[in-house]
Amino acid sequence: MKNDIKTREDVFLLVSTFYVKVRKDAILGPFFNDVITDWDAHLDRLTTFWESSLFLKTKYLGNPLEAHVKVDNENNNTITELHFGLWLNLWFQTIDELFEGDYAENAKRRARKMGTFLYLKIFEARQS
Repeated sequence: MKNDIKTREDVFLLVSTFYVKVRKDAILGPFFNDVITDWDAHLDRLTTFWESSLFLKTKYLGNPLEAHVKVDNENNNTITELHFGLWLNLWFQTIDELFEGDYAENAKRRARKMGTFLYLKIFEARQS
């Protein structure tokens, strides 16, 4: 029996384990490895983002949409639904390996919604 996601440490475990997979992925890796220079800071920022999203107790002070639109622009508008699908599959896989419970399922739902929102907004940004 696995535990649910309950603490910041659990969120960090999820995020850091997930990004090990992303960085090694032949399709997703270059988008991240070519942009992120300080992985410790990035993992801390993403841990805060997901902690805020899941537990609603911390405040994330970043702009994920702006960051993703910028990365898409810098990569000649080549981010597609394939990338979001791969990202989501790795996220679900990592959650299933490490956790089970209500927060784990909520992390999946929130990732699905976020991926859809970001992809649509990236596409809209290309039109302007």
